[in-house]
Amino acid sequence: MNDSARNRANGFQTMKGSNPFSQGGPKLPASGIKAFGIIAICIVLLVVAFNSAYKIGEQEQGVLVTFGKAQSVTDPGLHFKIPFVQQIFKVNTTIQGFSIGYDMNSNVSRESESLMITSDYNFVNVDFFVEYRYSDPVKALYASKSPVDVLKNVSKSCIRTVISGYPVDAVLTTGKGEIQSAIKERIIADLEKQDIGIQLVNITIQDSEPPTASIMEAFKAVETAKQGKETSLNNANKYRNEQIPSAQAKADGIIKEAEAKKTERINEALAQVARFNATYAEYVKNPAVTRQRMFYEAMEDVLPSLKVIIQSDGGETQTILPLESFTGNDQPAIGE
Repeated sequence: MNDSARNRANGFQTMKGSNPFSQGGPKLPASGIKAFGIIAICIVLLVVAFNSAYKIGEQEQGVLVTFGKAQSVTDPGLHFKIPFVQQIFKVNTTIQGFSIGYDMNSNVSRESESLMITSDYNFVNVDFFVEYRYSDPVKALYASKSPVDVLKNVSKSCIRTVISGYPVDAVLTTGKGEIQSAIKERIIADLEKQDIGIQLVNITIQDSEPPTASIMEAFKAVETAKQGKETSLNNANKYRNEQIPSAQAKADGIIKEAEAKKTERINEALAQVARFNATYAEYVKNPAVTRQRMFYEAMEDVLPSLKVIIQSDGGETQTILPLESFTGNDQPAIGE
């Protein structure tokens, strides 16, 4: 069975002269074939021209790939490549960012990311913004399928690890700067181990607050109390600084007065010692006279303030004033 019979058996109909290139059909003129060839060549040249030139922007880098292997990194400007053999992949080198804990477009919180537990077993919502850039375009393309996702997962892990080591007061108030630094150091260390061509620029806490409104009000009250405490401490320090100079001046005055009295007492004691030594020297020379003179001097000091009563043998008493006569020439009469 020939081809025509087989076609008729399958329901196909062979039409003679339908193929213009068949032996029995009309033939194209030589000029038409030539024109067709020129058009085809022009199309091929245009395709080659469009696929051989490429442009890298000011904030981009290009990775030139030949047969699936990275050959070089091209800088901004106009470049050429081998069409259909080489490919170019553009990498944005500007600083980019993503949020953790909230949606950047709608600003709606995502509790699955923001809700964390602190070292004192309190819950807190913390939002972060992460800034990054591609440091190695080749590794960014080939070391990981999605380096941004890797950075995001590493950031979430480091954030929860650091937050769990701080009390809730530090997370909400005074410890934000320290927490940010600790998280950044951890992320950078993990990215160095991963080596995926992406670099952390910065990470900042956008907001931190308790998960419920009542707890939030309680923390606000605590913060107000802390501010009041700081104000009281500042006022107390101010009063102390004002009073210290005055108290110091009084203390200096008391010390100087005590020093003066000390010097006076010492001089007085030295004088008494000198006087006693002089008296003792005279006493050694003539003990009886010196002892009698000392007795008279003591009586001169004592008798003027005394009332002397003399009682006779008959029981009569007589008060004798003044007493000067008993310390003068009439002194021997007392002993009679």
